[in-house]
Amino acid sequence: MSHRRVLLSFLLGAFAIAAHAATPQDSTWITPAETAQFRTTPSYAQTLAYLQRLQQAAPGKIKLESFGISPQGRPMTVVIASSDGTFTPAAARAAHRPVVLVQAGIHPGEIEGKDAGLMLLRDIAITGKYAHLLDHVVLVYIPVFSVDGHENSSPYNRINQNGPDSMGFRGQAQYLNLNRDYIKADAPEMLAWLKLWQTWLPDFLVDVHTTDGADYQYDLTWYTEDPHKLDPAIDQWQRKTIVDEAMPAYEKRGHLASIYLEFKDGRDPRKGIENFGSGPRFSTGYAALQNRPALLLETHMLKTYAVRVHAIYDLLAVLLDDIDRHPAALLAATAKADADTIARADNPDAQVPLTFKGDPTPTPFELKGYAFTQTHSDISNDTWIQYDPSKPQTYRIDNWNGLLPDVSITPPVAYVIPAEWTAIIQKLDAHGIAYRRIGHKMKQIQAQAYQLDHPQWASQPFEGHLMLRSFDLHSVPTEVELPPGSVIVPMDQRAANVAIELLEPQAPDSLLHWGYLDAIFELKEYGEPRVLEKLARDMLAKDPALKAEFEQKLHDDPAFAASSRARLEFFFERSPWYRVQNAGRYPVLRLDAKQMAILATK
Repeated sequence: MSHRRVLLSFLLGAFAIAAHAATPQDSTWITPAETAQFRTTPSYAQTLAYLQRLQQAAPGKIKLESFGISPQGRPMTVVIASSDGTFTPAAARAAHRPVVLVQAGIHPGEIEGKDAGLMLLRDIAITGKYAHLLDHVVLVYIPVFSVDGHENSSPYNRINQNGPDSMGFRGQAQYLNLNRDYIKADAPEMLAWLKLWQTWLPDFLVDVHTTDGADYQYDLTWYTEDPHKLDPAIDQWQRKTIVDEAMPAYEKRGHLASIYLEFKDGRDPRKGIENFGSGPRFSTGYAALQNRPALLLETHMLKTYAVRVHAIYDLLAVLLDDIDRHPAALLAATAKADADTIARADNPDAQVPLTFKGDPTPTPFELKGYAFTQTHSDISNDTWIQYDPSKPQTYRIDNWNGLLPDVSITPPVAYVIPAEWTAIIQKLDAHGIAYRRIGHKMKQIQAQAYQLDHPQWASQPFEGHLMLRSFDLHSVPTEVELPPGSVIVPMDQRAANVAIELLEPQAPDSLLHWGYLDAIFELKEYGEPRVLEKLARDMLAKDPALKAEFEQKLHDDPAFAASSRARLEFFFERSPWYRVQNAGRYPVLRLDAKQMAILATK
């Protein structure tokens, strides 16, 4: 870091500390990070001790609850805060108060949200600086989401980051990244979080992180989901509250903020920025499925820890103040989005995008960055970019963040999951998706199924799974018998988008893509070569068209022609011995309105 960068960071940090520090009479409430001049961040035990002191001093404004136990046995703590003891979801709804969920430490090396939250809660409940910030809002605050990762602290966990002296580890104790786990919900922490979400059903989610990546002038970048992923009511609320109101007010406090900066080429920022590819496995993507606005905050890794903490403190104060002054607007937006999702079930022409592609038309963007040099590296044999923070520079670049729908589907009236597919049903339970169990055997059920062929898996694991990367898909009518315990998942429910993401094969975070249904591609019986030799001759003798197809494939596909096994499998796969195994037959069925009406009479 240059001498100028060190001096600038020191001055910004000193200014931030002076601007937010507790007054002398409040010195007993200085947080552990403030006491250490932001060189360190407190342990989980120290964090809970401070929060417990707040609860004891202001029991009508602060309440601590445990919402789960980590894999290593630590309590997962959530703080409920309001101006008058509105501490339950029922009380919040009765008082018409929106619920704002702020979570810190999902990546516990990126821990500004914890220390900013302690300071803000103090200034709400004790010092009176923000005494009325929660008059019309209930704050649900998770100081540390990944508590085991938080306690796995080291100075070497974040090579790109400027402080604190020691910080937590990105993965939880089972080496899972919680911000890739929202849909598949493998981690105990995520299962606990989903229960908390279903209990409170927050109206707005704020998720606090720290960047990696490039150097630039901004102390904070932010991200909201693309409008095409959102109900229009949610998109409108986000634009007005976050873009038009909160960010300008935040910058008036002395900060510099930008939209999320994902550079197309990290070696040359001038090539523009693009969408980082958020989806339902991420916090904001999951909130979008749940018809809720969400804001991802990323403080800049190279700013001092003091500057980063105060950046989060100020933005949270601005956001909560805005929502507190206009609570009905947020409640109206989330209610409208839920109602729209439920009503969509009656529209046979409705289209739901599953995947998205980049908008080919960029918009102009003004990047407040630094001068940089590019040199060839003999070590990496690549371009080495080096920034000069003593030389602020503005670049006019292309912004390719916009997305357009790609693959879309018409939702069924309901999905049907046979009772034996318990792993799928358990995921529905984890996400709070409503369904009806069938209490008796049902025969001759007409439905639509998917046939999946030519699956291809990833070669390396990701988050404990070998992802199913691609397959061919076509829809086939089918008649099935459903055993008792099978479930019907209607789409006239507010969580329908979550069900679609889990159950539609082409959805990027479907249970199929995550590998929960790999067994459907496995043959349980096979043909001996000597048997298939005879089968092939019998089939060729009876079917001239098949013979022509075989000969054409020999001509067009050298790899096929060179493989004796592939040649024989050509015939086996076209025989009833293969078809009866239903390889690739997707077990989740789709019902239209007519089929649903017939099923209801059985």
